[in-house]
Amino acid sequence: MFNFVCMLEEPSAKEMLKVVLPKLLPNNVNFRYIVFEGKQDLEKQLEGKLRGWQAPNSYFLILRDQDSGNCVKLKDSLIGKVKNSKKTENTIIRIACHELESFYLGDLEAVEKGLKIKNLAKMQNNKRYRNPDHLTNASEVLTKLSGSTYQKIQGSRMIAPFLKLDGSNRSASFNVLISGVKKIHTTIQSCPPTGR
Repeated sequence: MFNFVCMLEEPSAKEMLKVVLPKLLPNNVNFRYIVFEGKQDLEKQLEGKLRGWQAPNSYFLILRDQDSGNCVKLKDSLIGKVKNSKKTENTIIRIACHELESFYLGDLEAVEKGLKIKNLAKMQNNKRYRNPDHLTNASEVLTKLSGSTYQKIQGSRMIAPFLKLDGSNRSASFNVLISGVKKIHTTIQSCPPTGR
């Protein structure tokens, strides 16, 4: 068996990944979710958590929101922590630009189906939703768009089953996340597990 360990800043990311990852990775993968208490907690504990993880055949995903930070600097900081932990080869780092909700705004059909809101998908070509990674307030936009029915954790549970994983999402950062997970799938298929 392989382990795929997700290190996340918020519970809503866990709810989304619990649905999406089993569609992308083979049956011989155990999923583990370590949810931190926000970005600062993730940054503070990440290196120690990675260093302390000793189970063989483990791969790691670190996912955090960009928010108002500089994407390159954030990623460089996380890369430094991963290098210090000696887990570089088995780790992918992804930054949601600017928030997790950008992923959902990139697939309004999934939002329409998940939250049962009529005629939302046809808005995808509106300027605002063509490139949702540019929105600095995606959660606020999604809350307004849904008439306040979107709540972070429950909304993630409801939308995630309908997210398309074929590269058609208008959020480039979502598509980069999916392509990174697919690369891990390829690696797992080509490497038999070692040890117990």
